[in-house]
Formats: sequence, structure tokens, C-alpha cells
Amino acid sequence: MDEENLVFLISRKQRVVISGSRRRDVIKCIVKVPQLDLLITASQKGLITIFNSQMRVQTSTSVTDTSWITGCDYLSQLKRIVATTERTIIVWDYKAQGSGQENYFVIKPMDHCLLCVCVVSLPNQLCRDDILLGDDGGFVNKFTVNSDDFGLKQAKSKKKLQSQVLDSKNFKSVKRKLHNDWVMKIRYITPLSCFGSCSLDSVHSLVLESLKRLEDNLPVREFSMPRGANTFCYCTKANVIVTGGDDKVLRLWHPNISTKPVGKLVGHMFSITEIVTNEKDQHIISLSSAKVFRVWDVQTLSLLQVFHDSHGGPGDMQIYSMVYDSNHGMLITGSSVMDMYPLTRMVQDTKQIPHTHEREINVMLYNRYFHQVLTVCSESIIKVWELETGLQIYQILDPHGFSVELTSAAIDETGFLFATGAYNGTIKIWDFGSGQEMKVLPEGKDWKEEEHCLQRLIFLKAQEKHQYLILTLERNGKIKMVQGKEEDLYLVVTWELPNVVPLLRDGNHTVHLKPFPKHRNMRIPFPDVQLVEKNVSRCVNSPDISTEVNCIDLLQVEGYNLIAAGTLNGVIILWDFINFTVKELYRPEDCFIVDPDLDPKRFRINNILFLFRNPECARRSSQDSVCSSSQCDSSKGPQSSKGSKQSIHDNEVKGEQPDVTAEQQQPVDKKHPAGTSVIDTQPPVIVTAHEDGHLRFWKLEGKLLKNMLPFTKHSAISLTSLCTDLCSRILLTGNVEGHVILCSISSFLDLPHEEKKLKQLLVWRAHSLEIIQVIYIEDKQLVLTASIDGSVRLWHAFSGHYCGYFGQRRMFELSQSSDFILPCDVNEYPVEIKEENKFTEKKQKYECPLVFDRQKWKKMSSMSLLFKRTPPKAFEVDHDFKFFKSLSSPKIRRRALEGFLTENREAGVIFGSLPIYRVQSPTSLRFLPLIGSEAQRESANSIPGKKKGGHVQHDKVSRRKSLKRHLVPQINLASSFFPSIPK
Repeated sequence: MDEENLVFLISRKQRVVISGSRRRDVIKCIVKVPQLDLLITASQKGLITIFNSQMRVQTSTSVTDTSWITGCDYLSQLKRIVATTERTIIVWDYKAQGSGQENYFVIKPMDHCLLCVCVVSLPNQLCRDDILLGDDGGFVNKFTVNSDDFGLKQAKSKKKLQSQVLDSKNFKSVKRKLHNDWVMKIRYITPLSCFGSCSLDSVHSLVLESLKRLEDNLPVREFSMPRGANTFCYCTKANVIVTGGDDKVLRLWHPNISTKPVGKLVGHMFSITEIVTNEKDQHIISLSSAKVFRVWDVQTLSLLQVFHDSHGGPGDMQIYSMVYDSNHGMLITGSSVMDMYPLTRMVQDTKQIPHTHEREINVMLYNRYFHQVLTVCSESIIKVWELETGLQIYQILDPHGFSVELTSAAIDETGFLFATGAYNGTIKIWDFGSGQEMKVLPEGKDWKEEEHCLQRLIFLKAQEKHQYLILTLERNGKIKMVQGKEEDLYLVVTWELPNVVPLLRDGNHTVHLKPFPKHRNMRIPFPDVQLVEKNVSRCVNSPDISTEVNCIDLLQVEGYNLIAAGTLNGVIILWDFINFTVKELYRPEDCFIVDPDLDPKRFRINNILFLFRNPECARRSSQDSVCSSSQCDSSKGPQSSKGSKQSIHDNEVKGEQPDVTAEQQQPVDKKHPAGTSVIDTQPPVIVTAHEDGHLRFWKLEGKLLKNMLPFTKHSAISLTSLCTDLCSRILLTGNVEGHVILCSISSFLDLPHEEKKLKQLLVWRAHSLEIIQVIYIEDKQLVLTASIDGSVRLWHAFSGHYCGYFGQRRMFELSQSSDFILPCDVNEYPVEIKEENKFTEKKQKYECPLVFDRQKWKKMSSMSLLFKRTPPKAFEVDHDFKFFKSLSSPKIRRRALEGFLTENREAGVIFGSLPIYRVQSPTSLRFLPLIGSEAQRESANSIPGKKKGGHVQHDKVSRRKSLKRHLVPQINLASSFFPSIPK
């Protein structure tokens, strides 16, 4: 089984609960009407519901109280819905005016119990439809219905269930006994111009004939199979009929050959209850009684997908109906609820974790000239893949010998060679195109196991032709150079950096170098150097903290000849071979108070990278930035339907190296036209990924530019890898929890280096385990991630869309799809980091809503405004009255008010409908709460009137005068401040 070649996206299953259905009701039948894009469902207890294309209920009705629905279909000519119960046929006019429950007809009686129904769709028939029925006696019935048969009569009584009963004898009908058992399914197949009916009969299991055979006694085409057939379907493109029954075997039949099936599909463990086809993709979807779905390829007869509906309780066990919606690419099933499984065209979720190698990935490289990806696992298997398709080109087993693990690799600047390094210190150079071994550095006789384990390899550009140079980093912290001529078979170590860590730990921050006196005939990129200081005192620091170099990076371009090294104790060391110095850029003890109780490994530097732009990249960076380009893609969100095909970068620089870690040693006059100099370029910046989860950016002088903690679901996660594009516009990093973090550094690298310019754009979960390497493919805007889970996965850089993994059977589709999917071991969606709005940073200092406070009102100086006959003007209120100073938060009553009277006709339509409440107060006042403030309510209580029945009553004259005198000025006053409130 191809567990990665799946078609239905189980993780995005949608569930619709039919509202209005009765208790313990189930969906018995589902019908799709493609021409109208409608979905019809009929429940067992008589509820028929119509859904539109957005899966919203358009209309519904209940057509029966006692009988159970056994099937339904759509009458295309009459524009009505037909449903069957045990003894009746129900025709519902769902478009009629008025209540939908008054517009259906019942045709009865029937001779046998009806089990299934279908409609014969003939284009030449107008205002007439044929209905095929299957019953428990083995009969196939045909009823002909016309529009004249259902002339609507105006019902005088408006009863809830008003139906019109029609006699079945008044309809034209024929029937013929074709089976010796129940008719389980009946369908009309338009391309074959015939109907098909299946039964539990072992002899007459499937009958396929024209409608004329129902009117005579001539022989019919019969297909026999053990224990009969529960269901069948027809695939138009393949011209096969698929049957399934209690014998758990799917059989494929040619319509004209009934003696023997043309194919069998075996795999179900329980009885097959439903079969549907996906015509576009030539798939068969079968369902068993155990709610297990199997998807088959009709052309290859292979199994594509198996999934199980595990949701629901004991009452939801059985699925009664299933239909495939070709308009929306969705599988719809009906039980006590309706489930919808969307179809996707990419790599779908699977219970098997995607794996590129059987073991964890150690190395991943990208050859941008060949557009190929090289991966190496801990089992020492080298695989080369095609990027655009994901197909494997070749593999090399045990390249350094049996059970010798490969730990590092590198690709040269031309893309024709690659080198591999093993844990025993051996190095080999290979031809990338053919995978042939070219040169080897053998293992030394006195080497101890894993003492010379290689952690990093970097190809150098040799200054002489036919010469190979490789910079290596061993696990013990030694940095060496390995060289070999084209005519030589073996590689040799020609250069080694001295150990400067003890001198730096002794308190020195800068150590000077001098050229080695020994003369060398061979020209190498770095001069032989030795330390000026010869007396090295013993280290006084804690011996528990390791001081070995853990990672290195190289920059040899535009007048810079640098090697940056990060150590296990957090110290950054910079070798400058132009100034002949080695200095310490950063030491944790200088910035933090070292607590001996904390883990000393938290300062470890896991990766280090130079960020540098040549003049051509700097000119392009001034024209456009990665932020403007990425916002176009990221603004659509993780669920965007289509990704941008255009690269963020206009064109790649010809002659540029594959990445910033590759050596770029072309002379300045060759790379740039006359007139450009080093002054035009900006100085490099060093970025380090730390064990404590921080990204730190440094100047070459050792100044910290930015200390950034990237946003992820859990903070302070150890970072493991770093990657940037050719012009250092974006920065990608991965952590031990499988997250990929995308940052924009284009503006940050421009002088002056401001912290605001460094922005995190996106973060997404790519793996469930640690990421060991991240690679950005600039021309396609893709991201490659490799993890210890054994998989190499491909993603869209600025949306986090999952493209697939290397090793899958289906080829890659690099264009973004509308179906957003995730690998099976990831359930977190990408998070787009948006810039904080400056207005949202201000905290709200007032409480809302605010109401008028009468006590504050009394303290104002302009109380005379209350007694003016004309309402005050706006400027008078703003200037003199200071109305908004008298606003305060509402006083919420802790006890509920007790209402005792409503619908007071004398108060009018509006105020008369407001309830009257009794409020506990010292004076035991009872009042009518009108719209307004407490002052208005108190004025309403002071209106003279008579008390009757526990509440205040007023005569019409006194009430009108009092309301006008007391309330109108105040309501006008409030309206001047709140125009939206009606008077």
C-alpha cells in the first residue's frame, strides 16, 4: 500500500448536524444534484433537507410521522423530490409558495415494501419522469409521473402536516420480478441507456438491462456472485461496473460480459455496503460495515488509501449512505450526522510518518546548478533527488566503508564535486553527476576512534588549477585544510590552525599572529600562522565547561579573509588573516552573571554565519526590500490559495557562490566594474544561534547589535541551524522542536543597524523532532528542512505551505494549492508575525460604557442650564457645562429587580411595553424606568398622580404637562451630545 499516495484529507473532515431531526434519527439517503449544485438528505424518520453549494440549509420538511424513509431522488423534469417509505411514494414540491410541509403528495398503496428508488433522466422527456422502485419481493417497478398529476389544490385548513393522497392505480406503472431476494440498490445508467438492480440473490445478483425488458418476459443480462451484491456503481471512463457484497470482494465487470469479472479488489474485512466513483481521477471509494473506507485506482487496481471513521458512539456505528461530490471534490457520508471528507491533490496525511531515509538525517545539501538535493543519513546512505519532481536519481551505499557513519558534506562552487566526511576522519571527493569516487583522505594509523570526527566541510577555491582544497572542522575543535592535486589519488592535510582557546581563556581578548617561517611551494588561500605568545598559563576557569569549537563559517571575499568560530562555552572567536589577529568577540561571563547551579550548556553556540553583501547586492537591496515582497505573499495568510511565482530577488548574481558559507575568492576587479571598491560594501555582520534560543547579531569589533528571541509556541527553544539567501535579505533558522523561523534582515544590515528593522515574518512547525538543517532555494522561494526523524520536507517560504517530502511516490506540485495541508506528525498551523500597531500599545485607562452621573452633575456650576426652556447649544455645553466630566461607570446592582407589571396602554406603545420594577430604597419609591438618566427617572417619580394597585397612575392631562415640563428639556439636552439616540 502506498501510504503516502492518499487522496482524502482526514484531518480536515467537516461535520454537519441536521437541525430539527428527531432523536435517534439517521440519514438514510444522500443525493447530489450536479446541475443545480444542491445536496438532498433524507432521514429515516421523514426529515428531508436541501443544502445549497455553501452547505447551508436551503429548505427542509418532515413528510411522515410513522413510516420510515427508505430512499429519495430528484425529479429533474418536474423539479420535485421523490422519497419512498415502506408502502408509499412521496413527491415534494420544495419550490412551492407557503409552508413547505403543505406541498407534498402521497402515492399509495404499494404491493410490497419499497427498499430503494431512482429517477430515470431522459433529456427527450418533457414534464414527465420515470421512477424505478425496488422492493422486498424482488420486483423492479416503473412509475411514470407527469406534472398534471400534481396540480396543487389550495388547502383551506393550515394544518402542520397537510398532504394530498393519490391512488397508485391512477399512474402508469409496470413491474417485473428479476430477483429472488430483496432489491438492495437500483440505478439508471445514462451512458449505457439501461438500469441496474442488485440483490442478495446469489444467482440473479445483478441485472443490467434496458427499460423495455420490464414490459416483457425476455431474458435479461444477469451477473452472479456468491452471497449476492449489496451495492454497485458504474465508472464511465473505464467502462466497468463495480459490485460489492457480503463476500467482501469488489468485482469489476464489463457491461457486456456477465460470465466472468475483469478484475477483483480484495482487502475489506467486513461486508461492503456502499461504492461510489471519482470519475475525474478514476478512483473507486468503497465502504464496509465497519466504517472502513478504501480508495482504489481503477486503472492499476491498486489500493491508494485506507481510513476509518472512528468518531461517534454506539448509536453512530452504521453509515447508511455515501456520495461523491465531483463539483467540490468531496466525499459525503450520512449516519446520525453528515461527514464531509475533502479531496486534495497533494501529499495527504497518513498514519506513517514521512521518511526520506530509514535513519536520522545527518547532512542535507542543495546543488543550485543541477537543481538537485543531496541527503545523507546516519546509516551512511547518500541519496540524490530531483528538486522539482522529488524523484530519486541515484544512491550510494556505505561510501566510506561498511558501518562507517558520514557526519558532514559539502558541494564545491561549480556544483560538479561534493565531499563527504566520516566519524573516523576520512574524507572523500565525488563526482556529483555520476556519483563516482575521485579522491580519498585515508584514516591515520594512530588515530583513535571518533577523535577526528568531522563536523564541518567547506570547499575553498584553489589559487592553482587542478587543485582541491577543503576546510575541515573536527569534533575536538581543530580546524584544518585538506588539499589534493588532480593527478594525486589521495588527499593530504597541509594546514592546521593553532589552538587559541587556552590563550583567550587566560584573559587575553586579542592574540596576534605571525606567518609561519616554513616556506611552502604550494599556494593556499590562508597563510601559515603561529601564535606570538608562547607562554600559556593554565586555565583557571571551570573544567566542566567544554571549550572546543562547535561550528565555523568562512568569509573570503571583497577584501575579507575571516574565519568565525563558535565554541561550546559560548565564546565567539574571529580569525583575521589580513590583520594577522585572532580575537574574542563575545564571552558569556562578560555579559551575564554565571550561576554555577544553571546548566553551562545554555551558552553553547550551535551555528554561526556571516551576513555580507557585495556592491551588486547592496544596489539591489536599495531598490527593493524583502519586506515589501514578502508582505504580498504573507498578507494572504497561511491559508492563501495561490503563491506568488515571482521571486523576491530579481535575478541571481552570475558567478555568485551557492551560499554564503561557500568561498567566494574571485578578485574584486573581475566581479565588479572599475570604480567600485571595498568602501562601497557594508561591513559583514555575524549571526549566532544559541542553545538558549536567542539569535544574536554582532559587528566584527564585537559589539552586540541585536539580541533576539524568536517567537514560537514555546519560548527559549534551542536553535540548531542558520541559512540566508545570496544577498542576505532573509534569515531562516530551525530549532530542536521542529519550528522554522523566517526573519527579514534586509533593512537591518543597512547602516545604521537599528533594532526595529529586524523583523520576524513567519514561524511554522515543519517537523515533530529536531531540525538539523534548513536551506532556502531563492529562485523558487522554497525551503528545505531536514530532521532527525529521517525526512526531508519541502515548504513554501513565505506562507508555510507543505509541498511534500523526498521519497514520496507522487511527484511534487510546487504551486500552492487551495487545500492547506500538514504532515501527519504536525498539527500546528503557520503563524504570521504582524507588526504591533502603535495605537494598540496604549492601554485603555477608562471604563466603558460610561453613563451620566447625577451626583457629579450637581457639583457643576452651570446648573441653571437645566431650567432653561430652550435646550442649550453645543458650544455652551462644551464650554460652560463640562458635560463629559459628569460621566462615570455604571453602578451595577447586585440584586435583580423584581418586575410586576407590563403593557401599560396609557403610557403608549414604547413606554407602555417597558416593565415596571420595584427597587429597594429607604423611601420605598416605585418608579417607571424611562430612557434617560437617574435625574429623569426621579423627575418621572415626582409627577403628581394617584396610587392604585401598588403603582403610580396619572390622568392624561397632568401626565402630558408634567412629562413636557420635566423630560423634554433633559431629552433634548442628551440628544445634543448623543445624536444617535432618538428622542
